[in-house]
Amino acid sequence: MLKPEILDTFVQLLDEAGKAGEPEPTAMSLATVDAAGRVSSRIVLLKGADERGFRFYTNYESDKGSQVESHPQVALCFHWKQLRNAVQVRVEGVSRKVLPEESDTYFATRPRASQLGAWASLQSQTLPDRDTFEQRYARYEHEFEGRDVPRPPNWGGYVVEPDMVEFWYGAEYRLHERVRWSRHGQTWTSRLLYP
Repeated sequence: MLKPEILDTFVQLLDEAGKAGEPEPTAMSLATVDAAGRVSSRIVLLKGADERGFRFYTNYESDKGSQVESHPQVALCFHWKQLRNAVQVRVEGVSRKVLPEESDTYFATRPRASQLGAWASLQSQTLPDRDTFEQRYARYEHEFEGRDVPRPPNWGGYVVEPDMVEFWYGAEYRLHERVRWSRHGQTWTSRLLYP
């Protein structure tokens, strides 16, 4: 369970980043590890933050989905250059699938074209050519014509339940401020770190 003080700080910074002109304030790097211990990182979009943690959605059969399933310990990083003298938020924790109903609710809010794309994409698999992808898209466009597009069974959300959240505030002359929150059991403690 995320301590309210941490969540409030994060939500306030996210809001400020948007107002400061950050082009994509919900963009975060997601670092995962495969079965061989090889680290992968990519940008995904935050789709919600609450007392449980930080949510994102993906194809469960993608590389990231497979990696999260085999090694649920992940790391997130937000970087907002437009905010103050730059702010970075690092999160480490365990990711778990959200309930199917929660994935259904979010999927229903996506643009129809994105919903169809979720069906058409065999994410992370080899694509012989662009035409193949477009044909798959057209096939699902026809299949779901005139009705709502259901969520594919291999697509849904994860929530990253943090055990570490660090706020880094940029300052001149590298006199930055770092505040690290760590969870031990149900107790959160904070400490300042040298930058």
